[in-house]
Amino acid sequence: AGGIFTKIADIGSDLMKIVFNIKEDDARNPGVIADCTGDNAGDSVGPTADGFETYGVTGVALITFILLAVPEALTQVQLLVWIFAMRIVMILASGLSYLLNEAYAKARFGNADKMNFESPLTSLVWVTSIVSLALTYVVSYLLIPDLGDGTLWWKLSTIITCGTIAGALIPEMIKIFTSTESGHVREVVTASREGGASLNVLSGLIAGNFSAYWMGLVIVALMAAAYGVSAMGIGSLMAAPAVFAFGLVAFGFLGMGPVTIAVDSYGPVTDNAQSVYELSTIESLPNIKEEIKREYGFDVKFDKAKDLLEENDGAGNTFKATAKPVLIGTAVVGAATMIFSIIFLLTGGLKSGIENLSLLHPPFLLGLITGGAIIYWFTGASMQAVSTGAYRAVEFIKANIKLEGSEKASISDSKKVVEICTQYAQKGMFNIFLTVFFSTLAFACVEPFFFVGYLISIALFGLYQAIFMANAGGAWDNAKKVVEVELKEKGSALHAATVVGDTVGDPFKDTSSVALNPIIKFTTLFGLLAVELAIELPRTTSAVLAGVFYVLSAIFVIRSFYGMRIKSGDAAHA
Repeated sequence: AGGIFTKIADIGSDLMKIVFNIKEDDARNPGVIADCTGDNAGDSVGPTADGFETYGVTGVALITFILLAVPEALTQVQLLVWIFAMRIVMILASGLSYLLNEAYAKARFGNADKMNFESPLTSLVWVTSIVSLALTYVVSYLLIPDLGDGTLWWKLSTIITCGTIAGALIPEMIKIFTSTESGHVREVVTASREGGASLNVLSGLIAGNFSAYWMGLVIVALMAAAYGVSAMGIGSLMAAPAVFAFGLVAFGFLGMGPVTIAVDSYGPVTDNAQSVYELSTIESLPNIKEEIKREYGFDVKFDKAKDLLEENDGAGNTFKATAKPVLIGTAVVGAATMIFSIIFLLTGGLKSGIENLSLLHPPFLLGLITGGAIIYWFTGASMQAVSTGAYRAVEFIKANIKLEGSEKASISDSKKVVEICTQYAQKGMFNIFLTVFFSTLAFACVEPFFFVGYLISIALFGLYQAIFMANAGGAWDNAKKVVEVELKEKGSALHAATVVGDTVGDPFKDTSSVALNPIIKFTTLFGLLAVELAIELPRTTSAVLAGVFYVLSAIFVIRSFYGMRIKSGDAAHA
């Protein structure tokens, strides 16, 4: 709901820049307050909650795996203690790294007149990775030196390190496609200059597609390395050691969880700082420069202040983009571990029915196809809610904005835009959640291995769809920022083209992509419970329930599209 709210407000507010040729966050625009509210709800609270949920789900997946796949009780206890110790150590590593990075950043930039705002955030991520890596090996040696043949402490540490490295390497990869210094972002700007909004959108889609390719290869390489280490004797302790290794990679991904959340939240903070500056209308206050000089002892330069806020916002956009694939990757890898728990349950500890996990078993193949359909339904439904809500917001703002003889929008108009955003966010959330809920129940009752195929498909389709959408949106966003800050072409045709691209990218990066994480996690976790219940039911009862639940889900699918559409009469009326 937060992702829908924030992008309704963002699009409604941003389009006024084109319609009325007004500046960013103009105080006369009734949509700006809703935009600020949405930054908090969708870009800060939402991803933070998602991160903590992933934190919990990954832990649950590993604990479940250990209890199911490790036969020796003593080994179970040792691994569980080690898992919890690793989590505590990594939290401490994040705190220590913050203090180290703070001291370094103050020493380097404390007296700087100008700086690269991405630099201290980048160093924070890398310092945390290095500290986490070192502590992982030290604590593992202290806790489990005699586990297995006496070498497993460093092998398990190496597997977690693959995830920790991913947490640092993936943000660097994402910058290649979304940073204001990125060649892909520059290409979006160049294409927009001659081809307008059309080539802007196409160039952003290209950046998103390429990013999904390279990100996929990075994740595969790190998981392959973890798999290679898992084959070096860990199988003596448990069944399917490779699955445990993949779960530990997700665990290592999230080892820097506090830092990941911090750099992600940096984005909405910088965005709202810029909005607060414009809403204050401080430049129009009489004798304000003299007053600031008298009270604070420095000469204020409003043009420079605005440039710094814009540059800082660009850094915030980049790091919002870098955090998303980390959360997406952990959700998918954690889901894979949870799916194995379901497989372990269905096959009696991998002793029977393994042949059903094959394309030669038709229900499994059909499940793979069905999962992809659900991902594309969700993408469309979430964007439909944003599109319709943004239409209503734009309709209201255009009818009520007062540019002549007014310095600020009225409180009542600003509240009305917030109300519109809330209304359509709740409508969209209601339809989407109930569709996912009833679909999970329906497909769990169809056939157990159909459901396993469905879960695998959701995870894989969701991974690439989310990465593509997040990075395409990030490229569009920072292309607009380059035009505004570096080229200083606000109000031009080029700027209008990049604003259009940015509004297309808004639901891409901040609604559909990030919301795929909880969809994947909820379906997998809830599905574990649902399939356990379904396999205990008589076949006829299970089939009837599958039909009933599917009909209920289809009702909400229809509501999510056709019930949320912008009616043709609305367009004629407008």
